[in-house]
Amino acid sequence: MIIAIDGPAASGKGTIARALAAHFKLPYLDTGQLYRAVGLQVLRDGGDPADEAAALAACEFDDALLADPQIKTEIAGAAASQVSAIPAVRAALVERQRAFAARPGGAVLDGRDIGTVIAPAADAKLYVKATPTVRARRRHDELVRLGHEISFDKVLADIRARDLRDSTRVTAPLRPADDAALLDTSYMDIDAAVDRAISLVEAQFGNRRQANP
Repeated sequence: MIIAIDGPAASGKGTIARALAAHFKLPYLDTGQLYRAVGLQVLRDGGDPADEAAALAACEFDDALLADPQIKTEIAGAAASQVSAIPAVRAALVERQRAFAARPGGAVLDGRDIGTVIAPAADAKLYVKATPTVRARRRHDELVRLGHEISFDKVLADIRARDLRDSTRVTAPLRPADDAALLDTSYMDIDAAVDRAISLVEAQFGNRRQANP
């Protein structure tokens, strides 16, 4: 079973994806971490995340970077949004993601173009969303817990800027797949959101099995 989960930053898609992976006993890949790693590598190399050559060179990042705490910062997130808009970067990382999705038994992947580009034939697709204000509050609370000093207004502005970049880029823009189930987590706690996600996945998987016995 391949489960594709898409949605904007801080919508809850990562938490839901991990819960689904545990529930269905499938491997999980947070594809956003790949772009964050590329963005962070560009910054550490002294480059501009919007520069194609610098971003493409950073695609050769060491896997150890995926475990670096700095990858969770807003700076890395903003850089990720910039490098992910570069077609050559997306092309360089596509096969890595598709290979993960093609693992025997299936996988759970979350990102911004999983159901539309990486795994368009996924058995189940979710598009997880929430209002910008709710998402900014979640991200701000997370950053404060991690010891970062940043204002809520700055986080909200960053969220809105990233939404605009992600949804208007030419290559693989952020949007729900036509056959994705929508899950709005704005006013749901995590347990309710996970329960709803499991129900939606089971319903989609059951429908696909009936259509393709």
